[in-house]
Amino acid sequence: MNELGKSRQKMVAPASAPQVRLVEVDDGSAGQRIDNFLLRECKGVPKSHVYRILRSGEVRVNKGRVDAAYRLVFGDIVRIPPVRTATPDFDAKAHVPAASFPILFEDDYLMAIDKPAGVAVHGGSGVSFGVIEQLRRTLPHLKFLELVHRLDRETSGILLLAKKRAALVGMHEQIRHNRMDKRYLACVTGQWGDRQRAVKAPLYKYVTAEGERRVRVQEDGQASHTVFRMVESHPPYTLLEAELKTGRTHQIRVHLAHCGTPIVGDDKYGDFTLNKHLARPGSRPGIKRMFLHAYRLKFTHPVLDTPIALEAALPPECEQFLNQLRTTSADAKP
Repeated sequence: MNELGKSRQKMVAPASAPQVRLVEVDDGSAGQRIDNFLLRECKGVPKSHVYRILRSGEVRVNKGRVDAAYRLVFGDIVRIPPVRTATPDFDAKAHVPAASFPILFEDDYLMAIDKPAGVAVHGGSGVSFGVIEQLRRTLPHLKFLELVHRLDRETSGILLLAKKRAALVGMHEQIRHNRMDKRYLACVTGQWGDRQRAVKAPLYKYVTAEGERRVRVQEDGQASHTVFRMVESHPPYTLLEAELKTGRTHQIRVHLAHCGTPIVGDDKYGDFTLNKHLARPGSRPGIKRMFLHAYRLKFTHPVLDTPIALEAALPPECEQFLNQLRTTSADAKP
């Protein structure tokens, strides 16, 4: 009798005790190493114990023994022996509100949303939940949903997620080989005269005395490369397009601050006095957020091998700020 089907699991021990589980591998787990699969399925079980039950042969795939390097195949039946896992934190799940975000693209493999500023992409570092947790709550029918890349909390724009493991692996391969074209729009303050400028400044991660993550330009940091192009000039403000050649933490923000032209509204690397002035009620120009927006993303579909080009329009608050700059520039002309 085989009743795995949609339930994925067949319990063959009393519900009150740790149970043997038979788990059918779906396409969300196909291609994953068995040890990583078990670590996900056995949350709360010490890593050493997971590897012990693998070595002992208690874990079986299609009734046979496998080692930790075995990669799962769609339709495999994995026997997981009785292990005590951490009790699910239902209270933690309950406080994650369901949320919907503007969808820019979606198929069976990928989803692209237009993330608003002020929303973290995932929980952690003082943030209890983010986009990924909210979407999992909203879309419980999706057995697999993972972030392809990240955006800073205060950055808006295109965020790509994978609905299948094969899509995630394929997109990470493109990112590693710099085959994903990521463009941002940033409004900076200061003197910027170049139509195009390539910035290659190594970036070093560190933690402040207050325990906050920061990045600075430092000789022994990671190689980092951003190409900036001028879009509009309204001195002392400039609208730039930023093309990422590498994808380091806070790369655009730190490279621009290093050039002496920090992003408007940047609360970590920006001009804090100016930011406070721009955020005042009635200030013209005025803006209460960081002006950094992921507006364009181009890549090859990791499964269908077709070109994908996505765009996200500037949010209203950024468009309003730009219009105020344009009006001021026009009024200043003789």
